Amino acid sequence: MELSLQRLERREWWLWFCALVVTILSWAILFLTAFPSLFRSSGHFWEIRSEQARWGTLSLLLLFNTWLVYRQRLFRRQRRQLTDVDGEATGQSAYDPSRLDAVTGLHTRASSEHLLGKEIARARRNNTPLSLVAVHLDDFANFDQLHGNSAGDSAVKEFASRLKKASRGCDFAVQLNRDDFLLVLPECSLTDAKIVVDRVGTLQVKCSGQDVTVTYSVGWVDYKRGDVPSDLFKRAGDILRLYRQASNAGGATLLLR
Repeated sequence: MELSLQRLERREWWLWFCALVVTILSWAILFLTAFPSLFRSSGHFWEIRSEQARWGTLSLLLLFNTWLVYRQRLFRRQRRQLTDVDGEATGQSAYDPSRLDAVTGLHTRASSEHLLGKEIARARRNNTPLSLVAVHLDDFANFDQLHGNSAGDSAVKEFASRLKKASRGCDFAVQLNRDDFLLVLPECSLTDAKIVVDRVGTLQVKCSGQDVTVTYSVGWVDYKRGDVPSDLFKRAGDILRLYRQASNAGGATLLLR
């Protein structure tokens, strides 16, 4: 779809270039018709008067404008067809319950590939920033062992809810596994991404009548020109792997990097 839109855009630019050239030539001819001496009227069939040249130019200009409007409508219809097909595929991918995590309702790695690809294409086309926030719940395996899977599910649900509330309408969150998350922030620099993370706040869960604080480690991945979804997922995975190793070693609390 991206390549088709680029080709369509080039054809539109070429059409507008032709319109500019035709307009300049038409005005030049109309200007010359103001000098009747430039037009001979000796009676030969191939010779025309200035009035004939003027009306002939206006008639050709009217025909060209009609063709120009037709081509513009054709291009608009083609662009609508391309975007509608892509939008339908995106909607099926984004809202298919079978491709969302059963506990949190967040996107999975598989369902987010297409969405991330669209955001990369938009960032490349509009030259806008794109940031990803990688989040790891620290020592979450021990939390499950101490408080049970039910408390762990509650913590994961609460954290997913906080991610949704902290994000904007164009953002989307991904759950890579039980304790690893990814927040995709289109048109958002690293500085803005930190502001979004600050809105998540401290995560506390009720366990046996007590408030237990679940700490998490945060890292940022910035889109670089030429990146594809797998590149961003790989860099985010490397950050989460480091946090997981630090968490297993018992030295991670809240890391901001």
